[in-house]
Amino acid sequence: MSTKNTKNVKNLKNKAGFAQALIDWYGKNHRDLPWRNTQDAYAIWLSEVMLQQTQVVTVMDYYERFLKAFPTIQDLAKASEAQVLKMWEGLGYYARCRNLHQAAKQVVVEHQGRFPDCLEAVEALPGIGRSTAGAILTFAYGQKHPLLDGNVKRVLSRLYNLDEPIEKTSVQKQMWKNSAELLEPATDAYSFNQAIMELGATLCIPKMPACLLCPVEGFCEAKACGTQQERPVKTAKKAIPHHQIGAAVIWREDGRILIQQRPRDGLLGGLWEFPGGKQEPGETLEETVIREIREELAIEIEVGEKLVVVNHAYSHFKITLHAYVCQHISGEPQLLSADDLAWVRPDELRQHAFPKANNRVIDELETRIQDGRIIPETISTHLTLMERNK
Repeated sequence: MSTKNTKNVKNLKNKAGFAQALIDWYGKNHRDLPWRNTQDAYAIWLSEVMLQQTQVVTVMDYYERFLKAFPTIQDLAKASEAQVLKMWEGLGYYARCRNLHQAAKQVVVEHQGRFPDCLEAVEALPGIGRSTAGAILTFAYGQKHPLLDGNVKRVLSRLYNLDEPIEKTSVQKQMWKNSAELLEPATDAYSFNQAIMELGATLCIPKMPACLLCPVEGFCEAKACGTQQERPVKTAKKAIPHHQIGAAVIWREDGRILIQQRPRDGLLGGLWEFPGGKQEPGETLEETVIREIREELAIEIEVGEKLVVVNHAYSHFKITLHAYVCQHISGEPQLLSADDLAWVRPDELRQHAFPKANNRVIDELETRIQDGRIIPETISTHLTLMERNK
């Protein structure tokens, strides 16, 4: 790790000057966010978990709805996994949700329902790492802990002009040291930690950082060297796989649709979906659907028209989901690759938590039903169920 010529930059050894400049800026320019208007450790914990890998604008509505549904840790702990996943539906990275739910149960059992105020106890909870623990303890209990979330990493990589990938263990160790040293002289740990995250979220952004507006520009070694847009250095990403997925919206003669629940210990664990799978080389998507349904559920279906095509990106791969209207022909569905199965009416689909791509399928399905476009003839007399139940 090295830095280039920084003769025109203020010495970052003047950490008190850096901290105060950042705090002063925050006092005048910070965003009014709901989790900044509470000292409730549960509400702050929820915000920190939701904000992991997710932007503020996306989190706002989810945060308010979640707290309304589960106002306390005890309420969250008592809720079923299905209820919690439904409230999280669409926010993504569902392991966060399952860990949050499990941690709430742990807090009730081990800490009598009060979120702990000890760093070791907080880090022992599922889904909470060092930075998240430090943020909660600082913002809820007034303690002084350094942070190293994505925004802070970006700020530090530019302040110190770090020219090695930030994923490296040695660089991570150095940034923790830098974060602690910059925080140490701050007279207000709450404001300093909020400020350094706010700086990364609003000015020191990934592309085209607003250096002219930055309250600590004079301390920034990357700005002095003209390398701010080259920081942080990241390891080159591998090519992202793109899978073609065939999914079956399987209708039974009584007008019900088959859905399956994903295994709880994997990707999108505990969510419901329309059964299907990846297209194999040399087969059509219709053949994919038939094969997958035989392999997964041991039933026979007839594949009809294509309902919708949905493109969706996950963190490590992309999919194009091709959903087909299908008719159940024979056999009883078997639990070969799911935690649960259910035959549900069209108007009951929204009671279950689905991944975002599957929700797009439901949107199209509802539109076609409401428009009176017929699906299979054998269930056409049942398509008025939704209207009757409104």
